[in-house]
Amino acid sequence: MQKKGLVIVIGIMCLVFIFSTLPVDKARSAEKVINLKVANFFPAPAKQSKITQEFSQELEARSGGRIKVQFLAGGSLLTGPAMYKGIETGITDIGYSHVYYTPGRMPVCELIGLPLGTPTGWVGAHMGYDFYQKFKPKEFGGTKVLAIHGNAPSMIITKKPIEKLEDMKGVSIRAPGLVSDIIKALGGTPTPTPMIEVYDSIAKGVNDGVWAPYETLRTFRFAEVAKYVTVCWQIGSVFPFYLAMNKNSYNRLPKDLQQLVDVMSGEYQERYALMWNEIELEGKAFSLEKGVKYIELSDEEAIKWQRAVQPVIAHYTKLMVGKGFSERETTDWIDYMRDRNKYWLEKQVEYKIPSPTGPARVRPEAYVK
Repeated sequence: MQKKGLVIVIGIMCLVFIFSTLPVDKARSAEKVINLKVANFFPAPAKQSKITQEFSQELEARSGGRIKVQFLAGGSLLTGPAMYKGIETGITDIGYSHVYYTPGRMPVCELIGLPLGTPTGWVGAHMGYDFYQKFKPKEFGGTKVLAIHGNAPSMIITKKPIEKLEDMKGVSIRAPGLVSDIIKALGGTPTPTPMIEVYDSIAKGVNDGVWAPYETLRTFRFAEVAKYVTVCWQIGSVFPFYLAMNKNSYNRLPKDLQQLVDVMSGEYQERYALMWNEIELEGKAFSLEKGVKYIELSDEEAIKWQRAVQPVIAHYTKLMVGKGFSERETTDWIDYMRDRNKYWLEKQVEYKIPSPTGPARVRPEAYVK
């Protein structure tokens, strides 16, 4: 009996030891898997989609299987214009889009795209993120913002050469929303042609060109129908992109998984910045193969272009005052963005990150000895 009792005691002790040594694994295995949807309006092959898919896959892997992610690209769940509302209402848990798809919905962050001379995609991504982090505009209050990026600055991509400001008179350029004011200020005629129709519109002569970054020369194959690019980064204007999460989706995550989302958001802020820069290099390389010619503005000509777009900035300041913000507040935002453009340009030079736009010291040829 004593031996039998001893065996029972030892058995109980072994069970206690086994369960005590695996508390986290047992607890996690008993947890219900959290299913998340991540939506992106870019086509699946686009690098903007691929990097968002990488974020999704890595989130799933680093959660140890506690998060299961369904990635939906190409607007299959939500289009660009419907993305923010879809995040707010929980149609998707996480979504990627840009603020100009919802004009007036995020008026403060729309300022990120003013023609302030943002020189490169890498700089634009960091400038946009710094702006959001410093001022935390309430317009994103319905979601948990994970990242803010500016893409590369747009250029004048046309069928005929634009060498000086006077050449812009009457030129029909696809430029919706805020950027239509930029084209008007330069003397051109903006059109709201949907991006998917721009290739045909240029080929058929409906539009003379498009206001867009280099990457579109490849992704939308504009290099096949437009043979000139006027390099006007001195008035660099970008599209502010966001990666945001439904607040309830974020709040229902256990604390450690919330921290994982936060950490990965910081990591991918830089990965997105490098991606926006990389696709610009690819777009230019593709266009050169197609015989596209690049027209660089002289210093004197660049000053003329900068002066021409000043009314766009002044007008937007007035609009913000009309929305209840003070003029000083608005000008402080603009001054801050200009300062961050300068700061991150110097960092780009320091880190030796080449870009196809911006001053000569960041161009790829500057790093070839």
